[in-house]
Amino acid sequence: MTVPTTRTIAPWVEHLARVGYASKALLYITVGLLAAQAGLGRGGRTVDTQGAMRVVHGVTFGRVALLIVAAGLIGYALWRIVEGVVDADGRGSDLKGIAMRLGFVGRGLFHAGLAITALRLANRDHPGPHADQTRHWTAVAFSLPGGGLLVGLAALAIGGYGIYQLYRAYASKLSRQLDLSRLSARAVWWVTAVSRFGIGARGVVFCLIGLFLARAAARHDAAQAGGVRKSLGLLAGIGRWPFVVVALGLVAYGVYELVNARYRRISVV
Repeated sequence: MTVPTTRTIAPWVEHLARVGYASKALLYITVGLLAAQAGLGRGGRTVDTQGAMRVVHGVTFGRVALLIVAAGLIGYALWRIVEGVVDADGRGSDLKGIAMRLGFVGRGLFHAGLAITALRLANRDHPGPHADQTRHWTAVAFSLPGGGLLVGLAALAIGGYGIYQLYRAYASKLSRQLDLSRLSARAVWWVTAVSRFGIGARGVVFCLIGLFLARAAARHDAAQAGGVRKSLGLLAGIGRWPFVVVALGLVAYGVYELVNARYRRISVV
């Protein structure tokens, strides 16, 4: 079996992709910290990534920060699409490989949408009312022919991705994507532990989003759908500590994205 060689992609794509990972880190850390503060009774609230952008908008130089976040997310989206099209991770062309590559492209398109949201917020003096994007797009899907089937497939895809994230957290498959060779053994242990915690927490959230979408599809009711904020709200209803643990896990996922920004292998086959 021949091992594929790799070459570095255009430097500007790589730099933007790394800024994109850092941008994702900022959003997830904001979401997690606000939720953890709420769970511990120290203020805070449950928000999704769009809500995190609104928090960033309100700080000093927040609009400039949002423009940087948008640029980074565009770079991340471009990298993910390239990754899926050229098979940068060597996933192959069998059914599993194609599914993984389509997932990369889908994530790229999703983050391109987040970049557009960040640009729109940056161009406003006031953020305006918050809209649940998951419910909005679920309602759009229901208005299309076969919309119930589309929502059901989305539920399977998102729920399946959440289960895959839980598997990644369990199996600790990080060495293929991260170059940690220059870190000490102790540092690698901590990076791996924090990353697995964060990936697992995000997996829980995606499983819940998939569950909400499945319920929306079954009842043909977009109001049943929900994203990160609704998932955190459900966990808060289960108990304080499950909620706080997942919230801190989202902070850990933000740290994992910072690790990606620095140590991710970004190349193409």
